[in-house]
Amino acid sequence: MFVLHHVKYKDILDIDHLDIPSGQITCIVGESGSGKTTLLKLLNHLISCDEGEIWVNDVPISECDPIELRRNVVMLTQSPTIFKGSVRDNLQIGLEFSGKPAASEHDLLEALEKVHLRKELDKDAESLSGGEKQRLALARVLLMEPSALLLDEPSSALDEDTAQFVMEKLAEYVRPRQKTMIMVTHSKDLVAAFADHVIEVSKGQVIAREAV
Repeated sequence: MFVLHHVKYKDILDIDHLDIPSGQITCIVGESGSGKTTLLKLLNHLISCDEGEIWVNDVPISECDPIELRRNVVMLTQSPTIFKGSVRDNLQIGLEFSGKPAASEHDLLEALEKVHLRKELDKDAESLSGGEKQRLALARVLLMEPSALLLDEPSSALDEDTAQFVMEKLAEYVRPRQKTMIMVTHSKDLVAAFADHVIEVSKGQVIAREAV
């Protein structure tokens, strides 16, 4: 789905070549500060490379409409944005952004169940804990049904059991639909359980890539 050729970004990333397949789960690993999050942002065109080219489904990312790209390639950061209002409002706003009709109450509750978040739809979203906010944002992304999910440490605010449950639900979502999921993680357990491919980044360079 993504191909990077001679990509450089400031003094953070220097990638000669990288191919990230579609329809699979790819985990990006490496020490803190190695450039993993920067790589995700480049794939979402939140930032642009200084040199080189990134291709998305055989189209140069520089030729893609940024808004349309981010509707189809959705990134979830470690500290996702939570909007003022209810849980319901926060779920529906993603659909509004992606130009899709509002979801039914059944679909909203089903999305919350997928991320193990059992909260009333009318509950104030800002009153949720950090881990609950992270799961709410993830449910919002799932409702948008993008072709690719870019997840930056999605389990960072979750306990081990919840992280395992959420990742199982994500895998059940992406694999049958041939969606692409690219996840930055420090969890060896999640990599072992869910990764189809692993990319290791060190000091801004890809030092290993393997199919699991």
